[in-house]
Amino acid sequence: MTFQRARSEEQREIRRRAILDTAAAMLDEMPVADVSLNELSRRVGLAKSNVLRYFESREAVLLELLDVFLGGWLDELADELAAGIEAHAAPEVRAGRLAEVLSRSLASRVVLCDLFGAQGGVLEHNVSVEVVKRHKRSSLARLTEMAGLMRRHLPELGDEAQTFCMMSLVAAGALSAYVPPPPSVLAAYADEPALCVVDLDLREALRVSFTSSLLGVLPRA
Repeated sequence: MTFQRARSEEQREIRRRAILDTAAAMLDEMPVADVSLNELSRRVGLAKSNVLRYFESREAVLLELLDVFLGGWLDELADELAAGIEAHAAPEVRAGRLAEVLSRSLASRVVLCDLFGAQGGVLEHNVSVEVVKRHKRSSLARLTEMAGLMRRHLPELGDEAQTFCMMSLVAAGALSAYVPPPPSVLAAYADEPALCVVDLDLREALRVSFTSSLLGVLPRA
């Protein structure tokens, strides 16, 4: 893909969209850590200096993708929760179903979890204050939206809903870093199968984490 010089806002937006779409395609092939500005530039058909006209760093590209992916996931999550939770069930039953739906949904979105895992330690570095502020505003809006979904199906969460959402996303990012194990760990498991007791299934690990958190904040009878 090659581009002529962008001379209008519409052309600039097409260029920005192409950069984001190319980065998204790369994330389907490789982890966040392996996405480089050089390879992104090569694939999109622009010099690196031209990519930097639209995004100040690779981290800025990935932060914007995180927001895009998070918004798309929340739209789908709303339908998944509506289909998976019985409105008149007891609070502890609804909490268990919410944890199951949420863990299944996040575990199936490996790229989103990988971006969550890189957010604090990588993606929020090498970016300007303005990029961080824009990202944080968007993240807060997404967090508020997610908390509303949680309260819709488990109103007993009350003011704890937003904290639960934030910790859930942090947990998804942290736990996903262990799945799948790198080749050296798989080789160690093959040599010494007894070590495999510490191997993680992401969906089950998330379900246990979410269930424990939800049951811990529900009011006691």
